This record gives sequence, structure tokens and C-alpha cells, in this order.
Amino acid sequence: MRTDEEFEEPEPAPPGPRTRDRLPLVRELLLVAGLFLVYKLGRQLAAGHTAEAYRNSREVWDLERALHLPGEGAVQSSLLHGDTLVQLANTYYAAVHFPATAAFLVWLYLRRPGHYIWARRALAAVTAAALVLHLTYPLAPPRLLPVTGLVDTARLYGPSVYGPPDADQLSNQFAAMPSLHFGWALMVALGLIAVTRSVWRWLWLLHPLVTLLVIVGTANHFWLDAIAAAALLGLALAAVRRPRHVPAPTAVPRPRRPARRRTLVGAGR
Repeated sequence: MRTDEEFEEPEPAPPGPRTRDRLPLVRELLLVAGLFLVYKLGRQLAAGHTAEAYRNSREVWDLERALHLPGEGAVQSSLLHGDTLVQLANTYYAAVHFPATAAFLVWLYLRRPGHYIWARRALAAVTAAALVLHLTYPLAPPRLLPVTGLVDTARLYGPSVYGPPDADQLSNQFAAMPSLHFGWALMVALGLIAVTRSVWRWLWLLHPLVTLLVIVGTANHFWLDAIAAAALLGLALAAVRRPRHVPAPTAVPRPRRPARRRTLVGAGR
């Protein structure tokens, strides 16, 4: 008596990342941490140019007026209508910048490994370019330039991440050009728009928009700082090739069903 076995066609695996497409986790953590430390050390090398930083800041302020850009004071006046609003802006400046970028990279690493390398390279490129500008063009933020008429909202209302400029050993406050707060935020938004398909994905642009209003309203950056960051990011994205497509998930065979015995009519009579 003959038995026939039925085989099932392979079906696509559930959508999701493939582990073998990801780069080694420990290596990536060390690489990103190393790049961040190099950037922080590089900013420290740019310290000590106080007079030049103030002179450049006055030049940027005058250039903005010559270009008829809106005054930063208009944004700050809107924040100063209430203590809660200005404190939220200060908190956004202090607490969202780095965690949001880190969360973006982690999500790409886990869910879109093919695009993770693209985003990491673009962020590294724009950060390296920013570091060169910090070293060659020190710039005091508008909150330290009396002619602007702006106040240091973080110092007056809190929370603040900076100490007195002359005694601050943790950060270089004379590295305002370009604004990596805005550059990184714009990359996060563009990256999420590029790798997602939701009709709501364009709302990610609210992140760089809010960041722009915060960095200007708190007097930590000029408009031109954000414009310079956007220009550098555009060059970085033009230089770093974006993945054309994400490889299709590997098909996995379904478990074989037990063989079914066919009994011939009249057998055993």
C-alpha cells in the first residue's frame, strides 16, 4: 500500500530585522562612545579663545541683521511669558538632545540594521565637520553677547547645564557654530522619515523645529548656527550613500505535516 507525503511551500518569515545583518554590538558601542569622547576632547581644544569668540559673535550678529533675519529676541520673548514654558524649553535643551539621538541609533540598529550604518556615518561626518568649525571659528553664544539684549534663561529659570564660562571645565561654551543640537535633531527626523512608511512620519520634523525654537529662544545659538548645521548635514548626506533597499526576509520552511495514509477502496476484502 502506497503512502503520499505532502510538503508545504516555504512561507516568508515575519517582517523584522535579521540578526546576521547587524554589526557586532560591542564594537558599535565602543565606536560610538569613542567618537563622542573624541568630539568632547576636541571641543576642549577649542577653549581659550575668548576674545576671538566674542569678536566672531558680534560679526554673526551684525551679519544676521544685514541679512534681515528675524531677531532671536522675538522667540525669547514668547518663552518668557511664563516660568513654566521657559523651564520646559531649558529642560528640552538639556535633556532631549543626546538621549533622542542615542535612541534613534539604537532603534535603527535593532529594527533597520541596513540603515543604521548610513545614519551613523552621516552623524559622524556632520559631527566631525562641526568639530573643525569649532576649532577654527570659536563663537560665543548670544546669551553672552550684551548687544543682543538676550538673557541666559537657563541661569535665571533653570535647569542649566553650564557653569560660568571662564570656569566651566566640562564643556566649551564658545563652540556655538554650528549647532549640533539642531544638526542631530534634523538627522533624527530625516532618518525616521526615510525608513518608515507611516502617513504620520512627517511629524518627526517637529523635533528639529522645536529644537530650533528652543536653542534660539534660550539664547544658546544664533539662527546662523542652525543654518550652518543644516548645510553641513546636507553635505554629509550627499557624501554618505543611503541603502537602496532593505533585503527581503529569508523564507523559512514550515514544519512537515505527518504523512497521511490513503486507504484503497475495497482493500482487505
